[in-house]
Amino acid sequence: MGGVAIGVAGPGDMADLHAALAHLAGELGGTCGTTVAALTAACTGPSAAGCGVIARENGAVAGAAILSPVFSSFRGCAGVFVNDLWVAPAARGTGLGRRLLVACAGEGARRWHAGYLRLDVHDDNTGGRAFYDRLGFRPAGGETMLVLDPPVFTDLFETA
Repeated sequence: MGGVAIGVAGPGDMADLHAALAHLAGELGGTCGTTVAALTAACTGPSAAGCGVIARENGAVAGAAILSPVFSSFRGCAGVFVNDLWVAPAARGTGLGRRLLVACAGEGARRWHAGYLRLDVHDDNTGGRAFYDRLGFRPAGGETMLVLDPPVFTDLFETA
């Protein structure tokens, strides 16, 4: 994997980034809930909510990640939340996942002065969990992730 180039995904990379996310969703038994247009809006421009990182080997996508800023008053600093991380099956076991996380951490430090990295792993993703455990990630005890999905999210502020 020495010939793999990793960089921040620009507007011209959004279709490939979307395809990587669709692969990830399919491997997890779901479907990708975003579009190329929504991904472009979220990852580019002055109001970007985050960014994508993409790894290419000989032009082909070998891996990708989506990251965004978070802030922890408990930790006293900004952090990087890695929402999605995907490595192509042929590239697994080569260290590319770690390199993508390094790129995410570096980009978060550059953009948001991040001092920590946070991610979620699906309960049934034993391979992903083993990978994160090997890197030194640990469960954040005493926390439960809660989500307010559409349309309840929209109802929250539209009916207030």
